[in-house]
Amino acid sequence: MTILIGLFITLACMLGGFTAMGGHVMVIWQPWEYVIICGAALGTFVVANPMKTIKDCGTATTQAFRNDVPTMDEHIELLSLLFFMMRELRDKSRAEMEMIIDAPQDSEVFKRSPSVTANDELTTFICDYFRLIIMGNARTHEIESLMDEEIETARHDKLKAYHALVAVGDGLPALGIIAAVLGVVKAMGAIDQSPEILGHLIASALVGTFAGIFFSYAVVGPLATKVKIVREKRLRSYVIVKQSLLAFMNGAMPQVAIEHGRKAISAYERPTINEVEAATISGGARPGESKKAA
Repeated sequence: MTILIGLFITLACMLGGFTAMGGHVMVIWQPWEYVIICGAALGTFVVANPMKTIKDCGTATTQAFRNDVPTMDEHIELLSLLFFMMRELRDKSRAEMEMIIDAPQDSEVFKRSPSVTANDELTTFICDYFRLIIMGNARTHEIESLMDEEIETARHDKLKAYHALVAVGDGLPALGIIAAVLGVVKAMGAIDQSPEILGHLIASALVGTFAGIFFSYAVVGPLATKVKIVREKRLRSYVIVKQSLLAFMNGAMPQVAIEHGRKAISAYERPTINEVEAATISGGARPGESKKAA
């Protein structure tokens, strides 16, 4: 929603200011200039990126428009899941834990946290490291190093869409110049025409330069930044898991271990310790459900 609001403000101020200066908005409407710029940008984007990244850019853009980041309730669900998994690990046998880890979608523990199970990659990340813990030979510093490597790899993969959009944004001003040059070439072909016609052709050509710069700095660049922000917030869940499990492996009680994970959440999105305790004590119910039950 903020993306649409921002674009509306940008267009309203730009077109309003241009009109207030005495300009005619329809002069800016040069569809073939836009076809040249956007078509060239799309073509170079396809050339530069594998199909998987191209598809991921669509997913990333959708997430950015929806601001699809973990909410406070989802953070609480994740912390609650980790708490109950740690408690199960202390109380159940290895065979019972392996049954939970091998089929998390069928486990009552995971069913308490639907927002976590909806994220297959995060669910796999959690199960993999609980599996390493129950094997019994894992050293904390080795697990930490392995987690760091996996998180960095995930970050690299998730930010490929951001880097692809940045590359397109950086190239748009040059593509705008190409469109402008082609427009000037067309104008030079009509050099024998009246000054009014020639002026219109030159104005049309200059729209290409304007469009390339506008799309770069007012559309694609900010969109890429939004994609990066959303993707990094989504990756924060992995850090929460990491901090909680490392604390648990170092001997912390489950309730204390998830406090380490809670502290890894940004301050303005972080649930209070009372909210987390209420969710864990109530058996993993979501905050809204626990209030209704009360």
